[in-house]
Formats: sequence, structure tokens, C-alpha cells
Amino acid sequence: MKTLEELVRELPPDMQEEVREFAQYLLEKRVKGRKKYLAQTWAGGLKEFRGQYTSLELQKKALEWRGD
Repeated sequence: MKTLEELVRELPPDMQEEVREFAQYLLEKRVKGRKKYLAQTWAGGLKEFRGQYTSLELQKKALEWRGD
């Protein structure tokens, strides 16, 4: 079985350019697909403490609970 390079070398120059452009497209598509957004699954996780603490106190408590 021939390698990709060998196959591309056998193509005429205009088709080699098409292969290069397609490979570039695939690379760009892969990079774009990696964008991830911040998951906020924690949102509302401390709502049971809403009446007991201010947001600043909750922030400090969360740091204590995490051990920071």
C-alpha cells in the first residue's frame, strides 16, 4: 500500500494543490471543533445557603470547603 505522500506525488500539480487545500481545511476544521465553552454545572449549587450568607460570605465559605 502506498503512503499518502507517494499518492500525492503521482497526481498532477493542480490536483496536488487541491489535496493541500483539503488537508488545510481539515486542520482548520479540527481546530475550530476544539472550542469548548465553560460548563456551569455548579450554578445554583449553593442556593440552599442563600438566606444564611451574603455572596461574599458564600465565596469565602466555598474556599474553606475546598481547602484553599
